[in-house]
Amino acid sequence: MKSKIAEALNLRYSPVAIIWTDEKPEKAKQFKQGKWGCIMWMLASAAKGKTAVFSKDTYGCWGGGVGLGFGNQYLAFPGGIECFYYFLSTGNEQWDRGKEVVKQIEKFVTKRFLEDFLHGEGYLKSPELVKEFVEAMPIMEIPSKYVAFKPLNAVAPEKERPEIVIFLATPEQLSALVILANYGREGNENVTIPYAAGCQTIGIFAYKEARSENPRAVVGLTDISARENIRKQLKKDLFSFAVPWKMFQEMEDNVEGSFLERRTWRVLSGENRT
Repeated sequence: MKSKIAEALNLRYSPVAIIWTDEKPEKAKQFKQGKWGCIMWMLASAAKGKTAVFSKDTYGCWGGGVGLGFGNQYLAFPGGIECFYYFLSTGNEQWDRGKEVVKQIEKFVTKRFLEDFLHGEGYLKSPELVKEFVEAMPIMEIPSKYVAFKPLNAVAPEKERPEIVIFLATPEQLSALVILANYGREGNENVTIPYAAGCQTIGIFAYKEARSENPRAVVGLTDISARENIRKQLKKDLFSFAVPWKMFQEMEDNVEGSFLERRTWRVLSGENRT
């Protein structure tokens, strides 16, 4: 399907639909079972025209399994969820259990992961805050076998219903999406920017919004680990903007007659053309 929003914004990449399905799409890219991979690599591939698919056995990394809606995969983190609490904060080299796990995994993991495991990513100040962060996260089990990423122009809405539509937007395009999200609604907080991994802001946080009475859009790619992982695949000036399907349809209907047809946006969109 075509998107009026994508056309008006002159997006560099195709919007990407997240679809829950029990049927694996043909010729879809997929991580190998048990192999590490970043969900955002697959988002980049879908934005460039490929279809990707994930299951409970092929979600790439623990945070990605959580982000896509395959339950609390932090429980499967090396050393258990407590080691994850230290991993995201102060590091595992400072406590006995963490030191034991380091000895078990050091021959099997990358230098990058081992460094972060030892010294911590420093994204939250303490393991206790990470525990609170995880417990507050909208972790869920989706009711289907697969999660698929498809370019929106490859989606047939009469046959399949996206859960979420993701835009990859420059700062100017992101500004326009925020305005459009609020354009036809009461209030001025119809977009949210939660602290979470890049895959979680397009997944479970957007899923949560999709199930609310008045769903909001979710801005993402504020996760610097995700930005590092996709910097070779996408230009570095992009943010994600995840829109629940109901809200996407609403925003599509509001393009005509809006600021997207006025002088200011014509000036900015001229600057955006590549």
